[in-house]
Amino acid sequence: MDRIINLSAFIGRILHRNSSILTDDIIQNKQKLAKEIDGKNIMVIGGAGTIGGSFIKALLRNGTPAQLVVVDINENGLTEIIRDIRSSSDLNIPPNILTYPVNFSDPVFEKILRRYGRFDVVANFAAHKHVRSEKDELSIEAMVHNNVLKARDLLDKLLKEPPAHFFCVSTDKAANPVNIMGASKKLMEDVIMAYSEKIKITTARFANVAFSNGSLPFGFMERLQKRQPFSAPKDVRRFFVSPEESGEICMIACLLGASGDIFFPKLDEVNDMYTFTYVADELLKELGLKPVYCQSEEEARQMASKLNANSSEYPVYYFASDTSGEKPYEEFYTSSEVINLDAFGKLGIIKETPRKSLAELDGVIQRLEAVFQTQTTKAEIVHVLKDYLPDFQHIETGKSLDQKM
Repeated sequence: MDRIINLSAFIGRILHRNSSILTDDIIQNKQKLAKEIDGKNIMVIGGAGTIGGSFIKALLRNGTPAQLVVVDINENGLTEIIRDIRSSSDLNIPPNILTYPVNFSDPVFEKILRRYGRFDVVANFAAHKHVRSEKDELSIEAMVHNNVLKARDLLDKLLKEPPAHFFCVSTDKAANPVNIMGASKKLMEDVIMAYSEKIKITTARFANVAFSNGSLPFGFMERLQKRQPFSAPKDVRRFFVSPEESGEICMIACLLGASGDIFFPKLDEVNDMYTFTYVADELLKELGLKPVYCQSEEEARQMASKLNANSSEYPVYYFASDTSGEKPYEEFYTSSEVINLDAFGKLGIIKETPRKSLAELDGVIQRLEAVFQTQTTKAEIVHVLKDYLPDFQHIETGKSLDQKM
């Protein structure tokens, strides 16, 4: 049962791609990309995560910065990204690479900003990205602080010495949000766009990053190592991009977009949307294992307890989704947004995003902070967000993903 898998090749096979969907766009814009990367001073916040790390590698495949500063609270992840960079044969290693295991809201972060001078590129990937982060009012407060308030504080700091490019990652769940994570990201988009006349700002909404840290497919790999059952919703469909593609999307959006642009991958609902159960079954097939479909978590756990190195079958539990904020499908934009599908082969752009005033945004932020200061409930936070986002149709079932296997 202890088998080795070439994960990159496997992702390409299940997504029916021989190479990155961005290959042609990158080839066509190679000189423009190199011009924005070569010799530049670049900071990546949240660079130890899957998307942030993939963004770094996309940059280093297409140019050589003079300096790369990577900030992340994950000290082990920072160690690994450096080892990965210095062990790769296809990356241009900058003359100066520095990593700092700090939170970008810590006082020492501003000292880092000032010490290394004006940055040409600042890309922020530090975010709460999981729907499970809306389990209660405390987790929601942490998510809103990280996704919204800290993003605004970062921009206020950068106004002193504005970078040529500022990028902050968003999510497909910001389009017609049904969960608080998506609503927080839509509010984040509005906050950063309020600064887009002072700093060149872009963002990207994109699909699930296949096998990214903390994702359900990543969890499958963890379950395999621990000989634990797979568990997944059978009625939820998602667009997927590879880790490599996620970094390339963000690189193109960051360096080649106009201020205010929101990028998204041009994926087809029929050919590019998959269930998590498909990914799970294909992974087991790749490993020469046969899924056994259990009827309950307990049945799956009991079967898993009997697994050994010679087992040829593997327990899985697939269920109908019944947790709060779970959208059965994905969408990258709404019917009211202006879309440009011609600028890139595999990327669309949301243009002419309406700009909210900082005064209006301060209003909703102050309401949220006031609610956080009281013995509040999740419902009260949802009410404030609904007042600000009329299209926010929160799905509440009373059950969190933390209650699932």
